[in-house]
Amino acid sequence: MTDVLPVGLALDEFSSDIRPQDDMYRHVNGEWLARTEIPGDKARWGSFHLLAEQAEKDVRAIIEESQDAPEGTLARKIGDLFASFMDTERIDAAGVTPLAETLAEIDAIADVPEFLRTVGAYDRDGRASIIGLYVDGDPGDPERYLPVLVQAGLSLPDESYFRLDTFADTRAAYRAHLERLLTLAGVADAAANADRSIALETELAGHHWDNVRSRDAVATYNLKTWDELQALAGVDLAPWREAVSPSNPAAFDEVVVAQPSFFEGLGSLLTAERLDDWKAWLRAKAVHAAAPYLTDDLVQENFSFYGTELTGVPTIRERWKRGVSLTEGALGEAIGKVYVERHYPPTAKAAMDELVANLVEAYRRSITELEWMTAETRERALAKLDAFTPKIGHPDVWRDYSSLEIDRADLFGNVRRASIFEHDRNVDKVGKPIDRDEWHMPPQMVNAYYNPSMNEIVFPAAILQYPFFDAGRDAAANYGGIGAVIGHEIGHGFDDQGSRYDGDGRLQDWWTDADRSAFEERTKALIAQYDALVPEGLDSEHHVNGALTIGENIGDLGGLGIALKAYELSLDGAEAPVIDGYTGVQRLLLSWAQVWQQKSRDAETLRLLTIDPHSPNEFRCNQIVRNIDAFYEAFGVSESDALWLPEASRVTIW
Repeated sequence: MTDVLPVGLALDEFSSDIRPQDDMYRHVNGEWLARTEIPGDKARWGSFHLLAEQAEKDVRAIIEESQDAPEGTLARKIGDLFASFMDTERIDAAGVTPLAETLAEIDAIADVPEFLRTVGAYDRDGRASIIGLYVDGDPGDPERYLPVLVQAGLSLPDESYFRLDTFADTRAAYRAHLERLLTLAGVADAAANADRSIALETELAGHHWDNVRSRDAVATYNLKTWDELQALAGVDLAPWREAVSPSNPAAFDEVVVAQPSFFEGLGSLLTAERLDDWKAWLRAKAVHAAAPYLTDDLVQENFSFYGTELTGVPTIRERWKRGVSLTEGALGEAIGKVYVERHYPPTAKAAMDELVANLVEAYRRSITELEWMTAETRERALAKLDAFTPKIGHPDVWRDYSSLEIDRADLFGNVRRASIFEHDRNVDKVGKPIDRDEWHMPPQMVNAYYNPSMNEIVFPAAILQYPFFDAGRDAAANYGGIGAVIGHEIGHGFDDQGSRYDGDGRLQDWWTDADRSAFEERTKALIAQYDALVPEGLDSEHHVNGALTIGENIGDLGGLGIALKAYELSLDGAEAPVIDGYTGVQRLLLSWAQVWQQKSRDAETLRLLTIDPHSPNEFRCNQIVRNIDAFYEAFGVSESDALWLPEASRVTIW
């Protein structure tokens, strides 16, 4: 007889006072929520953060050991960058002197072309950005890289913070903060500079698209030649281009313009009459960028707004934690290679391969059986599924950092050189073949992603741990944890935006009109469900934005639904064991609820409600299971229970 593996759930964190039929999230996490305090340096605390904290400690050990590595080695670069951040004696002795050159450069700007040249150079080294820039596969031709230009220039989380009465107090707090910060930095007439900068950003925000429109894959794909971009903006942007891409001058011959009306608006503001406003804006941006690397008074002032005011966090992270973040940001894969050697067991890859294969097969069967989809679209959906590429654990080819110079005695220079290195690495991709070995997250990051231009799902090593995955526990909990996460990421290939890309990563409509209409009928119903939800702790006016979160909600709904089917496949006709009184399906659903365990500060909840395409965690659990028939069967949910949703109102997409 086969031994029964442990349930693999934190049963001591369950609440006996709350029934799963009424509140699955608080039934599973109730005791944990009651006894857990959010750490003073965190805005949120939960399953993801517990793993991230462990990874942070593991990385700290790697970094600190690297400080004694032989000179000239990659390990020594890691150690020297961290050491430069930890050298507070040198930082205190320098005071605000490292800012002097920047402020003098800004003072000397005499016209708009010189401003554009300066801000282009600052984009490279991380001091400021007026045009957001990243490089990705061309959605119209995924076999080539193109620069993508996006709206930028704001110092608050998004355009709504400048527009809504809800954030009036935040705007006032930002104004006071900016004057204090500029004063500490030695900027003359800090009050006037703060007023000019905020007034300009308020105008700029008026040209920004909102978050819902900005996630529209079709609306944001606007292929332009450089001359067409120039005509759109009505301003000669050549000085910016020359400064932002000195290593690859031809990179901007063609670009994708995400929000064309923003560039029209930006052009209308780039006038000689507004030059002093732009210089004030650039001072504010440059000081903000420098503040984390200066003396404690600037560090604390910067944190008081971006940490405490915006997210409710009372205490800044310990210096070593901030040093780890800086070092990981610059040398993430160099650290990741060592992390994988120490903390990623080879057996995890084989177990994940099996899980992914079962999830893909479950999707295949589900798509094959869909009643609302025609044969024509179904065939194309299956072709896309067959083209999925899973990446698990870590890259096969590691990033080359040999050209990045790090000086143990030059923190400011290190930060800029690291930014230039990463910026140029990306811009230099344009004109080269697509690199299908590249990862966009290091192995030590607790996360996962779907990349539509590559049609790939990626799972870094650090997420392949409890509560998401444990090779020593019963399979049901793994299917409800990492299995549903795998299903979620595959689901992004078929969500409201991912479904617009084909299996080659090309943005093209492969759906029939009837199928797209049937799909959108279902997504609209899901949007309406989420629009009605209000997170615990917030006033009733603060609803989830169903349109902003629809992609992630589709991913969650499909992910859990397909995980249930994949688990059934894994049983291969055998009956699931009952463990600790729970059936297999019950354990899977309980594991799903445990994955979303989290406490959040109210300010952070409100911020995320405004800008984040993910729903609050309580709804990622409860609202999803309300739409899953298996939940009703597993727990005997009836009309009198709080989580009951009439069968006709339940949404099933995949």
